[in-house]
Amino acid sequence: MAKRKPWLTACCVLLIVICAVALVSLCISTLLGAGCSGGRFRHAAVSADSQLCSEIGKNMLLQGGSAVDGAIAALLCTSVVNPQSMGIGGGSIVVVRNKTGNVKVYNFRESTPQSFKPSLLEDCPTKFGLSAGSQWIGVPGELLGYEALHREYGKLSWSKLFEPTIKLAREGIPLPPYLARFMTHKIVKAYVETSSLCEVFCNKNKTILRMGDTLQFSKLAETLEIVAKEGAKKAFYTGRIGLDLIQDIKDADGTLTMDDLKSYRVRVDSPWTVSLGNHKMHIAPPPSGGPLLAFILRIIKGFSLTPDSLVGEKKIQMYHRYIEAAKFANGQKRNIRDPVYSSSKIADHLIDPLFADRIARLISSNSTHDNSYYLNHKPSPDNFGTTHVSVIDADGLAVSATSTINQLFGGAVYSPRTGIILNNELADFCGRVDSIREGKETKLTTELRTSEQPPSSMTPLILEKESGGILVMGGSGGSLITTSVALSLINRLWLGMSLKDSIAAPIIFVNSKNDVNFEPGFDQSVIKGLTHLGHKPGNWSFFLNVVNALEKEDGCIEAVSDSRKLGMSAGY
Repeated sequence: MAKRKPWLTACCVLLIVICAVALVSLCISTLLGAGCSGGRFRHAAVSADSQLCSEIGKNMLLQGGSAVDGAIAALLCTSVVNPQSMGIGGGSIVVVRNKTGNVKVYNFRESTPQSFKPSLLEDCPTKFGLSAGSQWIGVPGELLGYEALHREYGKLSWSKLFEPTIKLAREGIPLPPYLARFMTHKIVKAYVETSSLCEVFCNKNKTILRMGDTLQFSKLAETLEIVAKEGAKKAFYTGRIGLDLIQDIKDADGTLTMDDLKSYRVRVDSPWTVSLGNHKMHIAPPPSGGPLLAFILRIIKGFSLTPDSLVGEKKIQMYHRYIEAAKFANGQKRNIRDPVYSSSKIADHLIDPLFADRIARLISSNSTHDNSYYLNHKPSPDNFGTTHVSVIDADGLAVSATSTINQLFGGAVYSPRTGIILNNELADFCGRVDSIREGKETKLTTELRTSEQPPSSMTPLILEKESGGILVMGGSGGSLITTSVALSLINRLWLGMSLKDSIAAPIIFVNSKNDVNFEPGFDQSVIKGLTHLGHKPGNWSFFLNVVNALEKEDGCIEAVSDSRKLGMSAGY
């Protein structure tokens, strides 16, 4: 028998080892993937307003980027795909949780310029309407906020986050279906065609773009390219982009100056943490709308809801209690103020369980009341707008980011030198304050003046579940944010619905006058029962409420982008 050569034996052993390792890896991979069925993801996911932007965020994660990298890239994309909702002329509130459980809030919401129209509050609309014009422009914090987040949590280069959106803006995209449908509305059509927005959103004959037309942001692409190369502070807040922007605002009779941009500072805060039974919810402090959300949830938690609460008369009673809680929340809106410019404890009672219990006892089971019953109720204008992105990466970093230019296309002021659509954030003071104050020195900055931020409905949140899971959620829709997020959480945490069904379920919107508005498709028998209890039906027709969320449980991530905005999530 021939003697086996040593090198051949070594090769055979090596081959066996390689096969064994491959087999073990395959088994481990199979086991890790097991249980993540139904479209759930094992490693990471992004839920944005559109599939395109979710995919761009996901691709950043696949390239080794963090959840912050994915969120910034998805938001930049959204500024092109849904420019009516947000952009670099606006601001955001972002909640970030790292894998050890440490949570921070980054607030780069727009603020008042050092000089503004003295009688600005006299221009507030007395009925539902859009606040157009340069007098409403707040100092945009969006890009400086991105830079602060990236400095702390970013893994990819700053410039890489901009590359996909620069390409989209320069080459153009087919007019997104949601935006195309949106712009055919007579109010929107007139708003665009009679403003500087027409430079981007109109054809050569000065009529709005329609489905099949190309939406192109050539000047914005140039701006983003400069910011990607030079950084936000250098290019935008102290440099040539800022100078061009301020000149365009001046040409539109606005009051912002380069000093306003130079003095803007991102606020980094600890979250307000609220217990919901054995769950723990992290929200942004005022001026975010998070405390109002917590107030409603604390009241509803006291009624011990179960899936059985959706059966028969119990369903009517459950929604009755929710409506009453929402009316009391309307009565508390004037307590949502910038803590730098008001008592630091002005909204603390909204997360106090004793206060929630006291209010719950004021809710009767068989009737509603006049508006005077709901404490400090004073109607403020209702509006819509904003976007939200939720991201979880493979390292466990979670990001809940809500961004806005406030109302529809902000205040309809377009900067031709920069391609930026400006916000109308100062309109959020309307009906919520009696005066707006100039900037002042604070502990936030020893040399510069910080400006007042208007109250907001934005409610980005991260919830740590009793099971050990994580729920990352937020919404858009202006005044509808609180109710859409609250009902989504109630559906998911206590009524036994899946995350997808929790978000898809039709909502009730209690507007600023405490009229009760039902989203199309809402249960007619419940509407009849609630009307019988004395609730006044409203005629709100703009159900632009959207919730985008991620839920990580047992190593799998369920990702849901709200179908109302034709959104789709992405992950791996």
